[in-house]
Amino acid sequence: MIISCTCLFSVVVFLSLNLKKQKKHFHEQSSKIEFDFSNRENSLLSNISTLQESFKSQNESISERKKELDEKEIIYLDKIKNLEENLFEEVEVRKKITSQKKSSEVRLGFIAETLAPFLDQFNFEPEECSFLGKPIDYISFGEEEVTFIEIKSGNAKLNQNQKRIKKQIEDKKVSWKEVRIK
Repeated sequence: MIISCTCLFSVVVFLSLNLKKQKKHFHEQSSKIEFDFSNRENSLLSNISTLQESFKSQNESISERKKELDEKEIIYLDKIKNLEENLFEEVEVRKKITSQKKSSEVRLGFIAETLAPFLDQFNFEPEECSFLGKPIDYISFGEEEVTFIEIKSGNAKLNQNQKRIKKQIEDKKVSWKEVRIK
């Protein structure tokens, strides 16, 4: 029994020493893990802080750029508004000028119609012509034929009614009617 107690004591001492060793090893490993964890935590916190600063800086830059773009948009909208106003004014001026030009052309056309029999380009005897004015300007009662004459000046063209009358004459849809009044 003495041997057994000594043996038992040896085992207990051995186990106690081994347990101390393992406890020390565990403590060292735990400290090392805590140190690594702490370093990683500090590194992550530093990275997060850096990212937050970068994000804040980018937000400020974006805000400044947005402000610049908003200011440019206001400037461009003002320019567009001014251009639209100028365009409207120009359109009104051109309408007025166009109206005046057309009016002048119409008056010049009436003058040309009136003076046509006395011009070199008029190939009919004025004494044989009768002025109608509308829808056809003249009828010439010549020796050989009756001719309908429309005077045009510049780039003027026949209107629809004049085109219709011209077509009827070309298609020989002309007739004579005598009306007697008692």
